[in-house]
Amino acid sequence: MIFVSQRTPGDNGYGDASAKMVAMAREQPGFLGMESARGADGKGITVAFFESEEAIRNWGGVAEHREVQANGRAMWYDSYQIYYSRVERVRSWTKRPDE
Repeated sequence: MIFVSQRTPGDNGYGDASAKMVAMAREQPGFLGMESARGADGKGITVAFFESEEAIRNWGGVAEHREVQANGRAMWYDSYQIYYSRVERVRSWTKRPDE
């Protein structure tokens, strides 16, 4: 699942709510990991990895998560898109200390 968002100015409790949601997501059955970045212009991209579509749906239905989603629409985001996709293959590279 890829969440692309454009933040509104100011924090308005966003930082605390975001940290709590990340901690809660990590506890969800089927959660595999998360990567996130936000630019100075407020655009953010979060990629959350789950083992199944069912696990994503279950996370989306958690009551406290739904409440935070409503706050996001009311206060924290000018816009967002959610892309549902599958990762078929992964390649990675890490620079060694001697390079």
